[in-house]
Amino acid sequence: MTNYESFINAIHTKKVVSMTFNSQEKGIITRACIPFDYGPSKKYKDGLVRYHLYDLNSPDGIHNLSILPEQVISIEILNREFQPSDYVHWKPNWFIKRDWGEFS
Repeated sequence: MTNYESFINAIHTKKVVSMTFNSQEKGIITRACIPFDYGPSKKYKDGLVRYHLYDLNSPDGIHNLSILPEQVISIEILNREFQPSDYVHWKPNWFIKRDWGEFS
């Protein structure tokens, strides 16, 4: 399974992922994350697609991550489910369609 396929599968099955990537500031790091979406960023106006996640175990505190595909080393689906209602506190407009009830 490719990194992209693992990420999409984790969105659909509501599973936490372990994302290993090359951070431009900190080198290679691994984080447990909630997979939110895959597509262009609203923050970065460059039109490039990114993996959008919620970092659960950063030493700097929990926060959003937007990772370019070429930065990703691996994505592993963990045996840990999440509830979208615990993390989605806005009216979403996802690029990847999903069945998350009112958070779809």
